[in-house]
Amino acid sequence: MSDTQPTGPLKGIRVVEMGQLIAGPFCGQLLGDMGAEIVKIEPPAQGDPMRSWGRGDRPSWWAVIARNKQSVSIDLRSAAGQDIARRLIGEADILIENFRPGTLERWNLDPAELRKANPRLIVVRVSGYGQTGPYASRAGFGGIGEAMGGWRAIVGEPDRAPARMGVSIGDTLAATYGCMGALAALHHRALSGEGQIVDASLYESVLQVMESLIPEYAVAGYQRTRTGSILPGIAPSNVYPCSDGEYLIGANQDAVFARLCTAMGQPELAQDARYATHVARGANQTELDVLIGEWTQTLTVDALEALMIEHAVPAGRIYSAADMMADPHFKAREAIIEVEDPVLGTVPMQGVFPKLSATPGSVRKAAPGAIGEDNAAVLNRWLGLDADAIATLEKNKTI
Repeated sequence: MSDTQPTGPLKGIRVVEMGQLIAGPFCGQLLGDMGAEIVKIEPPAQGDPMRSWGRGDRPSWWAVIARNKQSVSIDLRSAAGQDIARRLIGEADILIENFRPGTLERWNLDPAELRKANPRLIVVRVSGYGQTGPYASRAGFGGIGEAMGGWRAIVGEPDRAPARMGVSIGDTLAATYGCMGALAALHHRALSGEGQIVDASLYESVLQVMESLIPEYAVAGYQRTRTGSILPGIAPSNVYPCSDGEYLIGANQDAVFARLCTAMGQPELAQDARYATHVARGANQTELDVLIGEWTQTLTVDALEALMIEHAVPAGRIYSAADMMADPHFKAREAIIEVEDPVLGTVPMQGVFPKLSATPGSVRKAAPGAIGEDNAAVLNRWLGLDADAIATLEKNKTI
């Protein structure tokens, strides 16, 4: 990693990121990884709350979500600050924001007006419920989107309250769909010359990954519920006990199940009427899981993994962060990279994904250490402001 000019498929694309916390900034992270120049606007003094999120004495989440970004501190509640922001956005290809709908308008930064001044501008608006509809003005965080979108109702054990995933999946899904919308809008702009607004809501982003939840209910009257570690009717596909840990096996296709039976030393199970077909295995899922678990617990994880590889059965370890950092496949794929952070030193973190063969993305710059550390460089390069003009803005606490 080095502090170099942008490379990658989005080289030359300028992005102003006005969001905070996760959804807006993760969208900016994705675009930045692919080569876009990201100018992140932070409130002077306090900055983005993500700077203090994470575990330990020195939180490290900021190092990931703010990589490849330049920090510009602007008071968006002041008329002078709004003017500076408006001028930056006038030079941008994409604006990202994840404030409650109506906030930009109150700050005299109405996207419709911004696009009049810059018709090529693409505005990514990430919010809880979208920019329209009866709930649009409500405050919404990722967990609320997960609940409304259907995720929380089906996650966890059936006899317990809904569980949550250990990451902010609602936020990152909305950010990813916002990024996808921006890329589609860039293609449209290349053909038409016109930008547009990308409306990405948290709850709809979650809804998009709910598979057949809606049609199953509407057509078959089936209401998905919490089912713990299994998907009803998909068997065997579960986490099974070993003598020294746990291991995931997914052998629910007929030919794969037959190979698992051979690995178990019980090839006859593949012809047993209770397990011979997908439907039969689903109907006898519990007893089949018990049968497989009785076998796996006689083996170590290493021994079971060797058998699964030998018999070409899809299976895998339950990885921790330590496992990932030690795994040779992660290393070979550069799934985890090391970034020299100005505050934390060497920080391992996830690499750039997806991988492009001709124009790969990269981490070129560590997360900004100080709030507004790039004020002078960005305001001079983007807006042509000289040192005196920048000093006046600082004196007036506009930046």
